[in-house]
Amino acid sequence: RRPLDRFRRSIGSYLLVTPFMLIFFVFTVAPVFMTFVISLMKYNVLETPVFIGLDNYRRLLLEDDVFAKAVKNTLVFAIFTGPLGYVLSFLASWAINETDRRVRGLLTFVFYLPSMSGTVYTIWNIIFSSDIYGYANSALIRMHIITEPIAWFTSETWIMPLIIIVQLWMSLGTGFLAMRAGLAAIDEQYYEAGAIDGVRNRFQELFYITLPMMAPHLMTAAVLQITAMFSNSAVAQNLTGFPSTNYAGHLIMTHLMDHSTFRVERGYSSAIAVLLFLIMILLDRLFMKILRKAGA
Repeated sequence: RRPLDRFRRSIGSYLLVTPFMLIFFVFTVAPVFMTFVISLMKYNVLETPVFIGLDNYRRLLLEDDVFAKAVKNTLVFAIFTGPLGYVLSFLASWAINETDRRVRGLLTFVFYLPSMSGTVYTIWNIIFSSDIYGYANSALIRMHIITEPIAWFTSETWIMPLIIIVQLWMSLGTGFLAMRAGLAAIDEQYYEAGAIDGVRNRFQELFYITLPMMAPHLMTAAVLQITAMFSNSAVAQNLTGFPSTNYAGHLIMTHLMDHSTFRVERGYSSAIAVLLFLIMILLDRLFMKILRKAGA
């Protein structure tokens, strides 16, 4: 009877969370399970789904050379943009927190602006335009480093480095805001107590007070960063086109969109989504374990 008694005492709380739980189940939990079910079928929207078991996964892992290239590109993209973007977000938020209170809000907005502005791709396309009028080509020609313009976003050599650079420039997104919130929530009395206990400089404050106090925000930022690493396709598509030259900028998410939207192979694209989901879950668990071991 005890669980039933506890339920009766907390019925008001359950009623309050019920609308959110219903919405969360319908629009988040149920689609995840439906995606797994559809991944076991041949489904193109126009015809009745046909159950084919694990054929989509077999085709994806053993026969799809483009997917193999997308996995390689995504790992390279994630290795550089993930840890570096995370560190840059923290350093930027920490540096802003050290400035005068009156300019922190303005600096936060300025740093966050590239991640939400659609004009960012236009700016980078102008800088790396493939003709002599692009700023990069013009500067390199004047310095006699190159003799003819480089087609930056159609060159297989330069596509991946450039989308990594642009993504790092745009990496101060919601994870950055989570870290800013964590730093802003730390009470000054902790730093005063630390000074009494022997903390002598900003770096000691960082390691002994700041990082431990903002552990939940670091965890949140880590989850957001992992999601951004693997669910990002906008940078590659907007800068290199769709598809990119020899699939040099093809990511897993781009491959998913290709088969879902353009080829209308919803069963196959669902298999891609399931694998991507599993990769993100595994990396999230690994990153959380690393942070806990580091004392976050």
